[in-house]
Amino acid sequence: MVGLELKHEFVVGSLRSPREAGVPMIAAVGGMTLPALLYLILVSALGDGSALRGWAIPTATDIAFALAVLAVFGKGLPAAIRTFLLTLAVVDDLLAIVVIAIFYTSELHFGFLGLALLAVALFGWHVRSRSPRWWVLVPLFAIAWAFMHASGVHATVAGVLMGFTVAARATHGEPGSRTNRLEHAVKPWSQGLALPLFAFFAAGVDLSDGGGPAEILGQPVVAAIVAGLVLGKLLGVLGTTWIITKTTPLRLAQGIGVRDLLPVALLAGIGFTVSLLIAELSFGHGSEHTLGAKSAILGASVIAAVLGAATLRWDVRKARAADMNRDGVEDQVTDFIGDEKDRLVH
Repeated sequence: MVGLELKHEFVVGSLRSPREAGVPMIAAVGGMTLPALLYLILVSALGDGSALRGWAIPTATDIAFALAVLAVFGKGLPAAIRTFLLTLAVVDDLLAIVVIAIFYTSELHFGFLGLALLAVALFGWHVRSRSPRWWVLVPLFAIAWAFMHASGVHATVAGVLMGFTVAARATHGEPGSRTNRLEHAVKPWSQGLALPLFAFFAAGVDLSDGGGPAEILGQPVVAAIVAGLVLGKLLGVLGTTWIITKTTPLRLAQGIGVRDLLPVALLAGIGFTVSLLIAELSFGHGSEHTLGAKSAILGASVIAAVLGAATLRWDVRKARAADMNRDGVEDQVTDFIGDEKDRLVH
């Protein structure tokens, strides 16, 4: 799903124009850098050097949950706010995949990696053919996943690469793009089955282990993750956006004001599934640090979601100016969150 989203946004979506995508893309980098730095500072200051490996945990944003909160509580706001959050979260996910591939790969087996890339190439060739068949694509997907896993590179990289091979423009006389068709076909399985199953198996925290709730929640890693996801994301996204819009020609899209970025920055702190994945890769299953990290991820994601929802409702109730992005030109806003047209944008 991340690969399909990225391919669509890079070719025909919000990432195709550097001027439009520049601010949220750079904000995503700031929204990952500051939480990581805050995590490292707090863990070091609290004297738990063994937890430093988890620096990437608070850098992640869960696209599905963040957009879901925005869709429910942000109805009536300009659709450009959704595009900003989507761009930020997509770039965040792309960078998270890069981090996993570079920092959480213990050893590399080039033979299996070559076979994985060959399977990805075959998948790309068939998915671009005139009549691709699901009973060919699914086995190729599974083979690429297995070989990528065996190579030592995390298997999520294979999924992203295969998503990138799908055509984002209409081809072979078809009415729509194959990225949209595949996204609609895969999303119910991804968000309705895969994500809940992963969350069910990955998020469980047995507070009777590791010395009990007080000892687990008192770990430095807990404070570092909560501070990173809630405070680090907020300051990273807002601070980076302020610097970029003040020092470069890049500006926010029409209809977006500075106040709109407060709920967006808070929603970026919903790490959940991606953060849980990085926690497992950082500390392993069932370790003392893993229990603390999972507790912190769940707590911080709930805090970020509640604060994001509250600030969205506050934003919806406030009157909007004619020039929200303060570029000297009156905003021309026609699409709003909750409109049928907005649901079809990406």
